[in-house]
Amino acid sequence: MTTRLEPHPFLHQQLHLTVGQPIRVAVYTRLADGIRSGVFRLGEMLPRETELSAMLGVSRTPVREALMLLEEDGLLVTRRGVGRFVTDSIPHGGLEQLRPFEIALADPNMTLTVQPVRFELEGVTDFVSHRLSLDPAANAWIRESVLLQDGVPVATVQEHLPAGRYLTDVSERIASELSELAAEPRTLLASMQANGHVFTNGVCQIVATDAGPTRAKLLNIEPAAAVLVLTQTAEHGGVPIYAAKCVVAPGHGSLSVRQHNPN
Repeated sequence: MTTRLEPHPFLHQQLHLTVGQPIRVAVYTRLADGIRSGVFRLGEMLPRETELSAMLGVSRTPVREALMLLEEDGLLVTRRGVGRFVTDSIPHGGLEQLRPFEIALADPNMTLTVQPVRFELEGVTDFVSHRLSLDPAANAWIRESVLLQDGVPVATVQEHLPAGRYLTDVSERIASELSELAAEPRTLLASMQANGHVFTNGVCQIVATDAGPTRAKLLNIEPAAAVLVLTQTAEHGGVPIYAAKCVVAPGHGSLSVRQHNPN
């Protein structure tokens, strides 16, 4: 049994809460980040509910709810009469939850990095106009990145957000932070979530197609090579403001979707 008696500075950091976000979601996110990033080691016993509540500055109820969700997702196990422990093997996250593509495509045995390629304003395409409910004459921000596993390109990610009033009317804060977030070495969605922005009602669709010359050049594959294209749309405050297209190169491996029996 592995335990750590000294307090976690990680837990004393202020929770990122936005209007309308359940506290249990913020607690879940903080603890899940700590588990997946190694702040809490495999097999380590977590502090008690009362201790977590005090460290995070919230009541015990959302802490208890978050711990139950973490156990359902396979990140924690309960040993009756002892406490809650990080599992001995962290399950690989799939596409069943709205999450940044670098997390969905991550391999625990490899290092995945995000290499930004461009960030600029351009006219909307049919893809962007349809998913973000924008006027065809509007402009939108595009941020393109290459995802690399151990230095080898495995995917490209194009992320789109509306520009001008289409964005500021939904979130002035996102609009003011966007240029700074786009410079970070991770996807925009990951950067925005790390800054406390909550996206809901995500939709992910998957199709197979040819790479094409532009994608093929970034992925160092033949233009006729078959690729998977994952498109993702997410809402902020009930309004769709994020659309992304991830092109996954052949040979990446498997993508999982957890299935639960509703009965």
